[in-house]
Amino acid sequence: MAKRENCFIAAHDAKTGKEVWKFYSTAAPGEPGGDTWADMPVEQRAAGPWGLPGSYDPKRKLIYWGIANPNPYTRLTRHGRYDAVPFTAPANLYSNSTVALDISTGKLAWYYQELPGDDWDADHNQERILVRARVNPDPKHVKWIANAVPRNQERDLVVTVGEGGGMFVVDQESGKFLWANPFPYDDPNINMNHIDLETGQTRVNPDKLFKKDGDKILGCYHNTRGLWSIAYSPKNNSLYVPFQDQCVTMTANLKSKAGWGPRGGVMRPGIDPKKYMNLAKIDLSTGEMRVLHSQPQPANGSALATAGDLVFWGDLNRRFRAFDADTGKVLWESILGGMVMTSTITYSVNGKQYVLVNTGEGQSVTSGPLNLTKESMPKPIRGHNSVVAFTLP
Repeated sequence: MAKRENCFIAAHDAKTGKEVWKFYSTAAPGEPGGDTWADMPVEQRAAGPWGLPGSYDPKRKLIYWGIANPNPYTRLTRHGRYDAVPFTAPANLYSNSTVALDISTGKLAWYYQELPGDDWDADHNQERILVRARVNPDPKHVKWIANAVPRNQERDLVVTVGEGGGMFVVDQESGKFLWANPFPYDDPNINMNHIDLETGQTRVNPDKLFKKDGDKILGCYHNTRGLWSIAYSPKNNSLYVPFQDQCVTMTANLKSKAGWGPRGGVMRPGIDPKKYMNLAKIDLSTGEMRVLHSQPQPANGSALATAGDLVFWGDLNRRFRAFDADTGKVLWESILGGMVMTSTITYSVNGKQYVLVNTGEGQSVTSGPLNLTKESMPKPIRGHNSVVAFTLP
């Protein structure tokens, strides 16, 4: 019998390197969730945990990890027809899901699927942030709130914001759905447009599925946040999320191995191009989102929040800035030699604090159609690979 050889999370002995356990991120026939791939052969099932690393809860001895999209990209190419797997979760487990694994055995404690049976390569493989916060989602700011959520109760939460849009808050102990929002904004073109408020099950937007070869869609969102890290400040219980207000135009193509072609990022229809790239502050109790800063220039820099009420963030236009964590006012700015890439960290040596970034370039994030427009920024500085450190007063 053919077996899976890829798409797994593994634990190794830190001293010897010996493998301790392995969890496959695609369910096989005969396993729980195995039938969510229809009759796709097990060796062809693919959904990799390749993105940002997971988080560990030492109290519960659980590790929380995000899994990426199923491959090939489209349902048509994976299964031969778009409705071979359900529109509602679970579909193609454990793609676009949060998985909680026992750190000793690798056994699955629970999962929550944010996007069932993805049709667009809308990865949900970002970090899972663990916080303790008072849960009081405000219907003015939050679209989906579980029916049975006790209000004003402090809980341990798992929070994630997907590359393909959507923000999700679930219970750390059980994976029970608490609340979620279209992220960054609600839009008729979003790829996941319904959550059952009793069960927490998500549903894809059927209008955006590829029904036959050659179908073309405009779907939201796409690379709205890439593989840059977001930040959490316990001082004000706020999440800081850099995001691109970007959707995708995509055509189903059965001749292509991935199932698509052509495909590309576009600004969300109707937006102000000067507000394409944004830095959002989200209250994790109420769900209220405020955009602190907007600009036309794209960015691939991680956000970093400090105890001094600062947020650091850099962009592809070589600007590295410190913002006031509450107002978004730019307090300091430096122009670097190259594009700021992902990592933004802070550390101390002998009582002096430093903040450090990398410059460089990446694959689609620095060569996409939006990043090279003359209207948004000068021609990017390519091939500038450096580490830049600043001292803080």
